[in-house]
Amino acid sequence: MLATLPVLAAMALQGCGRATEAPAGKASGAGASAAPAAPPPVEVGVVTVAPGTVGLVTELPGRTEPSRVAQVRARAAGIVQRRLFREGSEVRAGQRLFQIDDAPYRATLASAEAVVARAEATLMQAKAQAERYKPLVEANAVSQQEYVAAQAAYKQAEADLAAGRAAVQMAQINLGHASVSAPISGRVGRALVTEGALVGQGEATQLAVVQQIDPLYVNFTQSAGEVLRLRAAIAEGRLQRAAGPEAAVVRVLLEDGSVYPLPGKLLFSDLTVDPGTAQITLRAEVPNPKGALLPGLFVRVRLEQAQAQGVMLLPQQAVSLGAQGSSVLVVGADGKVAPRVVKLGAATGGQWAVLEGLAAGEQVVVDGFQKLRPNATVKPVPWKAAAATLSVTIAPPASAAPPASPASAASR
Repeated sequence: MLATLPVLAAMALQGCGRATEAPAGKASGAGASAAPAAPPPVEVGVVTVAPGTVGLVTELPGRTEPSRVAQVRARAAGIVQRRLFREGSEVRAGQRLFQIDDAPYRATLASAEAVVARAEATLMQAKAQAERYKPLVEANAVSQQEYVAAQAAYKQAEADLAAGRAAVQMAQINLGHASVSAPISGRVGRALVTEGALVGQGEATQLAVVQQIDPLYVNFTQSAGEVLRLRAAIAEGRLQRAAGPEAAVVRVLLEDGSVYPLPGKLLFSDLTVDPGTAQITLRAEVPNPKGALLPGLFVRVRLEQAQAQGVMLLPQQAVSLGAQGSSVLVVGADGKVAPRVVKLGAATGGQWAVLEGLAAGEQVVVDGFQKLRPNATVKPVPWKAAAATLSVTIAPPASAAPPASPASAASR
């Protein structure tokens, strides 16, 4: 009996070893057939959209024009003696620009003044005779006819004096025209005549042009159809007319794409549609104190004409523009990304105005597109524009690096 105990103990231990080996083998088989663990969700930068009131900015083509233009013309005939200004300089109203030979006009003035002096002497004599005849006619010392003749001579002398004084005034005006002055303040262009030129013979010869470029006008056009649609949207309540001090503010974009720093203001819109182009002309006034803008420049004008409510603003990089329309990527409640078609308004300040397609509180992907995979779950994090710009500046994409040459690849 005691001899069989070691045998039974050995059998028991062998059975326990088999019992423990079986679960281990079974567990290793299950691990081999199980799928690999899912990767963690990738982080993408998102913005949470919120509705607001956005001004609808329209960009239109235009051209600059001086606010005032004056043609300097010779109103007196004669020879140009001197040019008294520097071409392209600023001149003041009343500043002398040209001097025409005024000797003939001075002689005419002197002759007119002599006629006035003679008329004054004649008037003095006629007045004294008329006053002397008045008591004599009452005493019947002279006839009534002689008295009437004396009165008539007095009135005639007065008229001759008035005519002489008018001739003096006209001679003074003509003498003043010999000195040609600027009619307005502004910038004078090149001289159209030189010293020694004969001007004013039969017509008022143009001598120069003065343009006032501060402020400067910008004339631009807008399609009549766009204006009518805008007015209809405002009338239906879908849009609101821009109001407040910034309502009529316009911004001028130069040919190189830069924005002119000083804002302008809208003056008026024309009431007539051009039959040839179906366009309506509008005019804005832009300050130009340093003369940076010149007349005749082709520019583009940004104008806020209306405001839309319930509009979402998105960074431009969040919107994909294609032939089928515009779309964005929206993070759903399950953490997955899905495309969404949207309707865009105008772009301003690096952002698109989204008119339709999004609801308040939805999260739109702005950064991290290269990390997205089909049906993958993402982890949305708030997007920061400054951080995104910094990362792009410091770490440019790998595709930007130049490819290695075959020789260098072979050496490696």
